[in-house]
Amino acid sequence: MGSLSWLLIALPLAGSAVLLLGGRATDRWGHLFGCATALGSFVLGVLLFVDLLGRAAEDRTVTQTLFTWVPVGQLRVDFGLQVDALSICFVLLITGVGSLIHLYSVGYMRADVGRRRFFAYLNLFLAAMLLLVLADNFLGLYMGWEGVGLASYLLIGFWSHKPSAATAAKKAFVVNRVGDIGLAVALMVMFSSAGTVSYAGVFDAATRMPESTLTAIGLLLLLAACGKSAQVPLQSWLGDAMEGPTPVSALIHAATMVTAGVYLIVRSGPVFNLAPGAQVAVTIVGAVTLLFGAVIGCAKDDIKKALAASTMSQIGYMVLAAGLGPAGYAVAIMHLITHGFFKAGLFLGAGSVMHGMNDETDMRRFGGLRSVMPITFVTFGLGYLAIIGVPPFAGFFSKDAIIETAFGAGGVKGILLGGAALLGAGITAFYMTRVMLMTFFGRRRWDEHTTHPHESPAVMTAPMIVLALGSVGAGAVLAVGGGLADWLEPVVGVHETHHIMPVWAMTAIILTVVAIGVGIAYRMYATQQVPETAPSGSALTVAARNDLYGDAFNERFLMRPGRQVTVGLVEIDEDIVEGATRGLATVIVDASQRLRGWQTGFARSYALSMLAGTVLVIGAILMVRIW
Repeated sequence: MGSLSWLLIALPLAGSAVLLLGGRATDRWGHLFGCATALGSFVLGVLLFVDLLGRAAEDRTVTQTLFTWVPVGQLRVDFGLQVDALSICFVLLITGVGSLIHLYSVGYMRADVGRRRFFAYLNLFLAAMLLLVLADNFLGLYMGWEGVGLASYLLIGFWSHKPSAATAAKKAFVVNRVGDIGLAVALMVMFSSAGTVSYAGVFDAATRMPESTLTAIGLLLLLAACGKSAQVPLQSWLGDAMEGPTPVSALIHAATMVTAGVYLIVRSGPVFNLAPGAQVAVTIVGAVTLLFGAVIGCAKDDIKKALAASTMSQIGYMVLAAGLGPAGYAVAIMHLITHGFFKAGLFLGAGSVMHGMNDETDMRRFGGLRSVMPITFVTFGLGYLAIIGVPPFAGFFSKDAIIETAFGAGGVKGILLGGAALLGAGITAFYMTRVMLMTFFGRRRWDEHTTHPHESPAVMTAPMIVLALGSVGAGAVLAVGGGLADWLEPVVGVHETHHIMPVWAMTAIILTVVAIGVGIAYRMYATQQVPETAPSGSALTVAARNDLYGDAFNERFLMRPGRQVTVGLVEIDEDIVEGATRGLATVIVDASQRLRGWQTGFARSYALSMLAGTVLVIGAILMVRIW
């Protein structure tokens, strides 16, 4: 089965090529073909997973070299794929949730004239993400990394006739390029230090590298992860990415693009394990981001932007766990998988609400939708219970495990990281309860003359139901008997968590904090009228509405200095490089003008010149002989 791993990528890639090159001739059936290729990859992924299940733990790595890719001097890179315990988790998540999003898009994009092109971009996104997680070397990962960036640019800016969508796509593309510089430079350092960019070669050489080199590689990889996974300080693009169609939000924010940074850190675990400084940086970024996103989520009235802030926060949990080394790798991946279910379900639920509300996204104009959209209400509600960590829903098993692991780090570090994670859980319960109450409860706040909310068609609600089932049971399935941790052990190492108190006591504390968050939200949004316009609020509220001034920070500390550097380079180019070029040209022109004076056109002048030259040569020869 391992020899068929290339088909995982080839199917959606071929689907994208057919739909883009086939043009309007494929409009009638293009969406169905796009769904078929995604489902085909999912079926193949399941078969590969079953094949790995039948192998011994030490034999659950299947590699396939397709061709020699880069044979340049000492750098030799084969285009190879690697299916192992870690990559197959991502394959199943990407193709499984991705296929559900494809099916949902059939209904959501039914009336869009560019539906066939939209499915082509979805297929391209899946192919790039699958290459990212299946490559057996960092250069192949980088190729998929850039492919994901391209596809996300196309999808976020799909409705490019809207200036806001075009701007959001460019913003996402540019911010991600900043992070991508980190990955590109990391590749260079790896090759100069290890002589290879293959996973096996780099990880083997890491044991002989100086800690300073490993720290540099780790920090560069963290920079790349911050871009793709929208972590501080490269998080500003995520909220604006909501300008794309809602299925794009579900695909990017749940199962694929934003998880790429977590995959990169966990896959590079052998490097980070030997670079404690880089690990500390990872945990700090994760802790800051999980609180950063949670605070922003509290102030958003746009349902999609509130969920986008939530994604930023939940990815922060995963990054925090990944920074804790072998103790956190497995729980980071567990939360990544459960998040794929409940966050995709929440986004598709938001899309269903928009579908029934004339594309309205302002929750202050919702209210009371549970009675007119019962399926959406139930599926969204199950995702809500999962994300705030109510037992026995999926988030309870994965997020609580991250909080316990953070406290288990011990000392001041454990208190700070665990405290941040615990506080984030309470804030998450607050803003998600706020979203739930403002959308589905309370009085109806929409204009009944122009808006007639209704339930979405079955092609949209069916994927929502499947994702809701995952929100309910995925956590228990992954956690039972340490199943996922044991499964990932050959790749990420032994999972050992140090508990600072009995598990039941920690669980009680976490649930108490969650209950407090729910209670505060209930008091503010269920027992009081929700005003049609947002009140001015405190300075913190204003800051949260402005994304805690992330754009202002980037403008002051990144964009303006970058512009000054660019202006300086242009001046150097114009004054020195071009000046030197123009000066040399002027010298040559002047010399040519002077030499032209010797060209009279008279044969006698040329004969005299030849005679004089002959005399000089003969004289030089005679002088040499005399000496």
